[in-house]
Amino acid sequence: MEIDLTLPVSAEKFIPHRSPMRLVDTLVSCEDTSGVVETTIPADCILADIDGTLDEVALVELLAQSYAVIKGYDDTLHGREISEGYLVGVRKMRVTGQALVGDKLLIRIRTVGCFEGFAVAEGEIVCAGKIIASGSIKLWIVAGGGSP
Repeated sequence: MEIDLTLPVSAEKFIPHRSPMRLVDTLVSCEDTSGVVETTIPADCILADIDGTLDEVALVELLAQSYAVIKGYDDTLHGREISEGYLVGVRKMRVTGQALVGDKLLIRIRTVGCFEGFAVAEGEIVCAGKIIASGSIKLWIVAGGGSP
């Protein structure tokens, strides 16, 4: 089965996460090892507090899932099997705002390094034109998939 790779494209095609754990909706743009992912926080988000505020841990997960979408898209684009990967570290996470249920978020992510099965990516999350979080994540890409 061939996947339509015309952007924008559903993020769900490139990651194993399914509702309610899938937090990202759409891959908007992708170039080499960077891209932009978009999402709207659903009312039933399991990582939102009772008052509708997105928990800060969800911001890290948004970065990780966005990286996975971009990596999966790149793997598919180059005829490789979609890589399996795991979040193994977070550095320099800076939270300067918050997101609420119903907010539309843009997640910008770019790979800044790869070494022996590990990838490091930097990203930022934008809500209403303002950066609400940024940070660096480290991922382990399982051998056998495409290179990080």
